[in-house]
Amino acid sequence: MGKNLTKRSEDYSKWYNELVVKADLAENSAVRGCMVIKPYGYAIWEKMQAELDRKFKETGHQNAYFPLFVPKSLFEAEEKNAEGFAKECAVVTHYRLKTDPDDASKLIVDPKAKLEEELIVRPTSEAIIWNTYKGWIQSYRDLPILVNQWANVVRWEMRTRLFLRTAEFLWQEGHTAHETREEAIAETEQMNNVYADFVESFMAIPVVKGRKTESERFAGAEDTYCIEALMQDGKALQAGTSHFLGQNFAKAFDVKFTSKEGKLDYVWATSWGVSTRLMGALIMTHSDDNGLVLPPNLAPIQVVIVPIYKGQEQLDQISEVANELVADLRSKGITVKFDNRDTHRPGAKFAQYELQGVPLRIAIGPKDLEKGTVELARRDTLSKEFVNKDEVVDKVDALLKEIQESLHQKATQYRDEHITEVNSFEEFKEVLENKGGFISAHWDGTAETEQKIKELTKATIRCIPFDAKEENGACVYTGKLSKVRVLFAKAY
Repeated sequence: MGKNLTKRSEDYSKWYNELVVKADLAENSAVRGCMVIKPYGYAIWEKMQAELDRKFKETGHQNAYFPLFVPKSLFEAEEKNAEGFAKECAVVTHYRLKTDPDDASKLIVDPKAKLEEELIVRPTSEAIIWNTYKGWIQSYRDLPILVNQWANVVRWEMRTRLFLRTAEFLWQEGHTAHETREEAIAETEQMNNVYADFVESFMAIPVVKGRKTESERFAGAEDTYCIEALMQDGKALQAGTSHFLGQNFAKAFDVKFTSKEGKLDYVWATSWGVSTRLMGALIMTHSDDNGLVLPPNLAPIQVVIVPIYKGQEQLDQISEVANELVADLRSKGITVKFDNRDTHRPGAKFAQYELQGVPLRIAIGPKDLEKGTVELARRDTLSKEFVNKDEVVDKVDALLKEIQESLHQKATQYRDEHITEVNSFEEFKEVLENKGGFISAHWDGTAETEQKIKELTKATIRCIPFDAKEENGACVYTGKLSKVRVLFAKAY
């Protein structure tokens, strides 16, 4: 199965698209630009969700749910936000269909059912949430509000790609309200760190933490923090963002509170989110020409056991050993599947689980029963070894941890080898064209230069890294004074 994949070196984009479909993660739907996330793909998303949800709750956040529809008057209340998303909005104008008088088998929109006010299908929920918060907040005693929502949003994309860019996608969006500017900034930083820790430790993807330039900020934000990851084709992917919204939304929706001193003031706000785009990051960071490679933390099946047998008697004997192993592994919290289907040969099963990125595969045949061993194969290195049956559980437990760490180290090495310092625009273009990755370069701080570089090279400033050292230099394009290097890259 995996052997039929296009090689990454031949056509990375085609390899990605084929892998998503062949590994049974997702497929295009009857709705243009929308996807069906299949059970195996959704199982990975559920593991992401569960871990992130745990982290949110550990930091004091609670889940809530807000409407899918936003009245247009609310949506346009915060001008920058409305302007930023206006071109991507799906709009509901009518509330009823009726039978077509010219063709009873067809339905038409009932012209008498026009809404008094159009409803926007949420591209993001700040408007509806801040309108709601107005009724929740009167005093400093009502603050902070630390709310998260797991939801779907719609952003009408013309060019779509499974997981990376679809008209509808799944995400979480946190929306918090605070007494002071300092509290809100601390929240923005905290959640960016939560995302970074999750992506690094759980997904085994190294990230660069930083802030966006003014032109790349979230519409309506005063500041946007982000984590940026690097894919195997040398393109960057924004893996998560956390926004300091200042008092912009509080002013737009007149959300005020009485302070401890008895003064009336506007509330300070943040919002933050990650989406199913992380599935794309996971695929493109670790996978190879044979298919998916999943970090054990995210694998729906961490270990699969495949019997190799002739006849029912051999299968019964192998099943006895396999079922014992299943019970022992599960007692350690390891997810394991015993694939005893008689409709597929062992070779077909091996190919399927290799394509789907199952971290460890155990094969048991008649000779293994005689020797008291099993064959253990790693998905990340494709290496195999024979292990004594009594030592399998401890070996598997140790290997899963080793694979998780190894994938992170491999991705980090690739990322670090693809951060290149340049000092001239010619060098900039040469590295971008022939090596790719992050380009560390001086920038004069103007939106005009940023836009010109984007027009000429398609590279954007991914972030101003938090750990960037201050150093005097010359802007890579204009030669004007610059005090810090930023990271450029072509991006998804």
